[in-house]
Amino acid sequence: MPTYKEIETWVKDNYGWTPKTCWIAHCKELNGLPVNRAHNRQGEERIVPCPENKRSAIEAAFRHFGMID
Repeated sequence: MPTYKEIETWVKDNYGWTPKTCWIAHCKELNGLPVNRAHNRQGEERIVPCPENKRSAIEAAFRHFGMID
C-alpha cells in the first residue's frame, strides 16, 4: 500500500495540484479501503470531505498503485 505522500506526489505530478490527506482518507473510505483513525479527529463525521471534482484524480492514483481496479 503506498503512503499518502506517494499518492500526493503522483497526483501533483499528473494533475498539477496536491490533495489534502483528509481527501485521500475520504476517497479510501468511499472505495472500501482500510483507513486508520486520525489522532486529531473529532467525532465521527468528516469535517473536510473530498470535493466531487477532485475524487477522480485521487482514484486514478489508487488505480496507478493497484489499490483499486
